Amino acid sequence: MIIVARVIMDILILVGCFFAFAGVIGIIRMPDVFCRMQSSTNIATMGTIGVILGTTLWTFSNGNIAMGVKILVIGVLIILTSPISGHVICKAAYKHGIRPEKKMICDEYGRDNVNE
Repeated sequence: MIIVARVIMDILILVGCFFAFAGVIGIIRMPDVFCRMQSSTNIATMGTIGVILGTTLWTFSNGNIAMGVKILVIGVLIILTSPISGHVICKAAYKHGIRPEKKMICDEYGRDNVNE
């Protein structure tokens, strides 16, 4: 049982590291601010999920329930706040005149700025 839990922990942490690595590559390779912001929120959400679940399983398997609960609460807060903050940062960049390199098919942000 301990070996199976260890393998699951390692796989979850590797999945989190993979998403973090893919997000970093995305930040380097994406053409504009909005695409880079999507990659950075990918790091904060998908990268965090695997690492949080792996470390939570590790703390629970070691009998440290209090630390496992704290890690889960931190993970939930990160998962809830990261996409919202990414959206707000993109909207602020759009309001300050930063536009994508290519014409957008659907410009929902522009619709909100018509009255300004």
